[in-house]
Amino acid sequence: MSVGYNGDDYERFSTMVQTVSAPYFTLEQYLAHTADTDIRCELVNGTLVEMPPESDENLSIARRLLLELIRYFPADQVTWGTEIEVSGQRVSCRIPDLLVHSEGSKAAISGMKRATITHDMPPPLLVVEVVSPGQTNRDRDYRYKHTEYMARCIAEYWIIDPELRQVTVCRWDNGLYEDMIFAADEPLKSSLVPDFSLSPSQILGS
Repeated sequence: MSVGYNGDDYERFSTMVQTVSAPYFTLEQYLAHTADTDIRCELVNGTLVEMPPESDENLSIARRLLLELIRYFPADQVTWGTEIEVSGQRVSCRIPDLLVHSEGSKAAISGMKRATITHDMPPPLLVVEVVSPGQTNRDRDYRYKHTEYMARCIAEYWIIDPELRQVTVCRWDNGLYEDMIFAADEPLKSSLVPDFSLSPSQILGS
């Protein structure tokens, strides 16, 4: 999860961007240049995109869902802040709001200084994004990340939408995501968590 930034963070971030002479970052440059700052950013098609701090509502939703998911998975497999390298026109690296590791992805990053799941590692089981207000954020979560996580063969992608008061469960099947929308008091249906009992109303804290 993101935190507040101070002036030193912004100065390091600006210097970090300016010191890359090529027009686009490689994954190695992104990892090296973001290792020394608390500013939260993603690598999108080779370009650094700063991610603003999360709203209190989104943080509460993610926390509520995390506490529920650790009922079904080992606690150390449910996390935030883990990056995933995904496919795009150029290299991209996303930071989902929540992530549930597979045994393979957890083992692959064990002992690493930075929790980054690269293309040569197994994918996680589940990623979760909580949609922030604004069309740019909606496009990112519903369109771009939907395509990227699908291509990464992640078994399920959950889109939590506080504005529409719904949850979309995207389930990977033979190379494509099948999307199921749940609203109000209808419990989510997940192939990964067959006994999951929370409804969108409970997740969103209505």
